Amino acid sequence: MQLEIVTPDKRVFQGEVSEASFPGAGGSFQVLANHAPLVSALAKGAVSFTTAEGKQSMIVDGGVVEVKDNVIVLLAEKVIG
Repeated sequence: MQLEIVTPDKRVFQGEVSEASFPGAGGSFQVLANHAPLVSALAKGAVSFTTAEGKQSMIVDGGVVEVKDNVIVLLAEKVIG
């Protein structure tokens, strides 16, 4: 799956991932390959994902995530750390 994480200022990450987890406004959720399409608001919390190099994570201060056709786009208000 392709994951792109962007803020109003810059692209924070773009690459291939095998899974990704998000702090949804209604609770955390995980996205795997061939996930059903969705759009979700995000709360402040940890976003984690697994690349060929291993597990990575960062804290986002809210935002929106869209999943469609094995492409995940996260529009974050701010990435902390």
